[in-house]
Amino acid sequence: MEIIQSLILGTIQGITEFLPVSSSGHLVIIPFLLGWKEHGLSFDVALHFGTVIALVYLFWKDWLGIIARAFSNKEESDTYPKNMLWQIMVASIPAAIFGVLIDKYVESYFHQPILLAANLVLFGLILWFVDKKYNSNLKLEKITYKQSFIIGLFQSIALIPGISRSGITMTAARMTGLDRKNAAKFSFLIGMPAMIGAFLFKAKDLVRDDLNLAFFLGILASAVFGMIAIKFLLNYLKKSDFSIFLWYRILLALIIVIVWLTR
Repeated sequence: MEIIQSLILGTIQGITEFLPVSSSGHLVIIPFLLGWKEHGLSFDVALHFGTVIALVYLFWKDWLGIIARAFSNKEESDTYPKNMLWQIMVASIPAAIFGVLIDKYVESYFHQPILLAANLVLFGLILWFVDKKYNSNLKLEKITYKQSFIIGLFQSIALIPGISRSGITMTAARMTGLDRKNAAKFSFLIGMPAMIGAFLFKAKDLVRDDLNLAFFLGILASAVFGMIAIKFLLNYLKKSDFSIFLWYRILLALIIVIVWLTR
């Protein structure tokens, strides 16, 4: 049963971490709906590591270029500016600070189903509204430190289930002027430091017994489905908006409320 749960949760984590639908919300509500016990530390570490693998596999060339360009005197790229590495660091600072400060409070106070449902609807509506209102086409090479910091501030509240890290960072990116595809790409770039940090923060408490078959299958499922989700979203946003994710979030919130009221 642990292996089955690990595969299911890994698949859910991989898909929902990168789509604007809240991975943490799904990892709270799926065990609630299915009557499973709360998953432990090893699951959290495995699932975070899997999403890191997905990002590294798909963006390692981008990261090599970003790092090399930050320490070279070559002309600007038409894809990433020379200061993109520092932009990512600026965006990552708020999340690192708030993540350490509020992690325990999130575990204690923000996992209630009704709050989760409310966050799914509220922040889905905010993403949809911002996407419609701020119909700009700024590319990543034009992003400023102010914009990066604002996006990072929004990312810092994504620990709360139902908000969605990718959703809130794409909301902020659209609000500050980035087009849809570049908003998603910047969300993925600043997500890597955040996910590595979350992985290391929890991995320090692992013991050898945690490293079992379920642990590694969770990593595998999270990584594979994470790659699929990233490729899907980048292609989807070339032609479509975020409306489908709003309707999905509303539907999931209704299911959560109905199950909560009938138990």
